[in-house]
Order: sequence, then structure tokens, then C-alpha cells
Amino acid sequence: MAHKKGVGSSKNGRESASKRLGVKIWGGQKIIAGNIIVRQRGNKHFPGENVAQGKDDTLYALADGVVYFHKGKYNKSTVSVLSEEVYAAKTVKPEA
Repeated sequence: MAHKKGVGSSKNGRESASKRLGVKIWGGQKIIAGNIIVRQRGNKHFPGENVAQGKDDTLYALADGVVYFHKGKYNKSTVSVLSEEVYAAKTVKPEA
């Protein structure tokens, strides 16, 4: 026989819900001002042009445009929102 009484509900329930972190809108996708680009804890990605950071480190767009991920100062991942014309000029692939 068991020498302890069966315990369940008080010993279970340690699993916490996922926080749904990560990139929400990828590079090259259009975005509207106010939309969330990245949900993160700490600074995995840093805010660039037309991007602001919330108190929970979330990056969001300040202007309409196209999301652009690039390496900024000190080789850190930076997220910017560029107008479509500027984005097209920055991402032109040279003819081979």
C-alpha cells in the first residue's frame, strides 16, 4: 500500500504560459505606425530609424513604411522602418 496520501492539485500547476516573444513583422514587410515589430526581453534587437522601444523592450513602428533589419553600431541587430523608396534603394542587388 502507499504510505502517502494521494496529492494532486497542490503539487501540480507549475507550467507557466508562453510569453509569445519574437519577431512579429519580418524585414521587407510593410508596416503601419504603431504596429509591433519585435516582442523581446532585453535588447536582442535595438531601435533604429522610425522605431521606438516600449518599457517592456517591445519595438514598434513610429511611421508607415517597410521593416528593415540591419547591423548597426558595434555590429548589433538594429530595426528601422524606411519609406518604400529608401528601402528599395538600400536593398538593390548588383547585377552579376
